[in-house]
Amino acid sequence: MKRILVADDHPLYREALIGALTPYYETAELSEADCMEGVLKQLQQGQPVDLILLDLNMPGGEYYNGLLTLREVFPDIPVAVVSASEGVEVVAQVMSMGAQGFIPKSTPTRELAEAISQIAAGSEWLPAGMREKLDKVDDDIKNVITRFRELTPKQIQVLAYLRSGLMNKQIAHEMNVTEATIKAHISAILRKLEINTRTQAVLLMDKLQLS
Repeated sequence: MKRILVADDHPLYREALIGALTPYYETAELSEADCMEGVLKQLQQGQPVDLILLDLNMPGGEYYNGLLTLREVFPDIPVAVVSASEGVEVVAQVMSMGAQGFIPKSTPTRELAEAISQIAAGSEWLPAGMREKLDKVDDDIKNVITRFRELTPKQIQVLAYLRSGLMNKQIAHEMNVTEATIKAHISAILRKLEINTRTQAVLLMDKLQLS
């Protein structure tokens, strides 16, 4: 393995993670980023990356937007989600969106190193017992996940603003687009999620335990 990109907005965790992994990957370059903009900048500069360790809620990557963007723009780079949110709904969602693994932040260092090796080699990795839990996720949640996967990163960003209580005009200002564009996004969101109102969209996000 040549290069691992650690993407997390908490500097102490990044430092601790890099320090813990260094003895296991002495010949690998361990780089870091504290936001999705930083991740994309590194990747767009053409620096080769063999694996991305991605925090779900780093700036610019909230509501699975970071994972969706990486799967869309850099589909050939393996991504392992490293998160403190360990609910089975969250794991089901990230795996359905194309992550190669889900690693809880509580994972011991040796097990973390083994997980990284497996993922970098092309295998999926989940904590012990998690695959059985995923098989038991109820059909209602599975249906929500399937619908949610149809959303684009921009649509998820709009959905996040909706959940924060912003109106169309405010969302348009935040995203630097026209209000008509936001209305079009919301119409597409409701259609893809098979719902009728903004409130129902927010409730679906709650159902998926999005933070």
